[in-house]
Amino acid sequence: MEAQNFEIDKVDLDILSILIENANTPYTDIAKKILVSAGTIHVRMNKLEKMGVVKNATLIINPIKLGFDLTAFLGIYLEKGSIYNDVIKELQQIPEVVEAYYTTGAYSIFAKIVCRNTEHLRSVLNDKIQPIDGIQRTETFISLEESIKRTVSLGQF
Repeated sequence: MEAQNFEIDKVDLDILSILIENANTPYTDIAKKILVSAGTIHVRMNKLEKMGVVKNATLIINPIKLGFDLTAFLGIYLEKGSIYNDVIKELQQIPEVVEAYYTTGAYSIFAKIVCRNTEHLRSVLNDKIQPIDGIQRTETFISLEESIKRTVSLGQF
């Protein structure tokens, strides 16, 4: 069955709302809250995954607790847009690069980097990122605080 044949209803939204609040909520608890069977929750979650609404379940680690105290954002200028895929493949090999986006505007790529300290950041920039063929130059922004981090709101439905 193709994804566009699926529809999201109130039960799906209720399940997602509960899991957004606490992704560890057991299906049996969700079922009790919204008055359906645990099997229904399982079937609905499978449907939402097939639709691509739920991409995967991930463990969120606090990098600061592991000694990665510095988060930086990197604007990357490419020599030409046609090398984007090649550059992304190289960036995927750098563990400190935790997110990367193909963007409009001044930068071709905007990336999030997590490092232990400024020395580690300098090493990542000088030894791993800037030598990548096709990167013309970079611009670095150091984050002082993560103020908002959330998923899309289901209140719009």
